[in-house]
Amino acid sequence: MINVIIGEKGTGKTARLIEAVHNAEQAATGSVVFINKGKRHVLDLSHKVRLVDTEEYGVASYDEFFGFVCGILSQNYDIAHIFIDSITKIVNDDMVALEKFLDKVNVVAEQNNAEIQIILSMNPDSASDGIKKYVK
Repeated sequence: MINVIIGEKGTGKTARLIEAVHNAEQAATGSVVFINKGKRHVLDLSHKVRLVDTEEYGVASYDEFFGFVCGILSQNYDIAHIFIDSITKIVNDDMVALEKFLDKVNVVAEQNNAEIQIILSMNPDSASDGIKKYVK
């Protein structure tokens, strides 16, 4: 299952995501992974949460990022939650490619019983229906 958190810059999305990471880490029976561009949240996360810096792996497109997420899910069968901070900073702001990515990742998440939360910085009113269907 995917949950997209949409909001403009400065609306507290990352703080909500960090809180969700803490809640998942305390309640989850499986592993928790936090994907980010850079290491800026390393001090905000418990040592039990796996922080993955996409800059170390050269992720440059949504297809590459899809493979990256699949690789993370395949490395460990007990991953319960994946949190992705600011996906358009990791890849780009191609909304058509993002919609396709979300659809593909949703299928993989459901197959692996993983919950994936993604932050998307944009005006919620300008999001397409293909993106809004993942906003909960």
